[in-house]
Amino acid sequence: MEIQVDLHTHTVTSGHAYSTLSENALAASRKGIKLLGMTDHGPSMPGAPHLYHFGNLAILPEKLHGVQILPGVEANITNYEGELDMPSLYLERMKLVLVGLHVTCYPGGTSEQNTQAYIQAMKNPFTDMMVHPGRPDFELDLEQIAHMSAQLNVPVEINNSSLAKDKKGVWGNCRLFAHYMAKYKGPVILGSDAHFWDRVGEFSYALELIHEEGILEHQVLNTSADRVLDYLATRRKHRPCTS
Repeated sequence: MEIQVDLHTHTVTSGHAYSTLSENALAASRKGIKLLGMTDHGPSMPGAPHLYHFGNLAILPEKLHGVQILPGVEANITNYEGELDMPSLYLERMKLVLVGLHVTCYPGGTSEQNTQAYIQAMKNPFTDMMVHPGRPDFELDLEQIAHMSAQLNVPVEINNSSLAKDKKGVWGNCRLFAHYMAKYKGPVILGSDAHFWDRVGEFSYALELIHEEGILEHQVLNTSADRVLDYLATRRKHRPCTS
């Protein structure tokens, strides 16, 4: 399975990542990545950029080192209602909106509360894709999330970085989630979640997992740059206008 797109990467702007956008794009070009998401953390993450950073993303070139760039954000879920840490006025400007739970931005709760927050964020019309539900930081109903992914046609990530770090419980959680994604046939993305340039385009653990659990190639959105761009264009047709 060829992966042409890496939608989940971070730059020095995130505060705890260590490469520039240009360095990430150069690494992507060397690995045959055609489309690269620049998804620095939303403003509630310690060290993350101010909203002004996201308001100025339009100045970036469309391509770097021959790789098309999708400037965006990894927004943080902040409460049980699934609200995000970025106003809709800014989310509307993003070419890519990833959304996830992070320990420094979300209070934590029961499995029901966490799952409700995750699914409500998935239903947000400004959300393009959901990330790393397999992390063990918060208990989640992974089957319900996989089912809603298929129902809403919102891709959910298998996060290679989490698997590479071999955090306690990650492989078991991600394996279970991949099993449910194979069952319900929802759309999947593989994300490097690179915080340094040498991890851009790295999907080996995620690929191993989806092959083992029977996720089909047609479920994996980032096998094709065109498929990703078509999906994002369709999402934007259904977004509310805030301006």
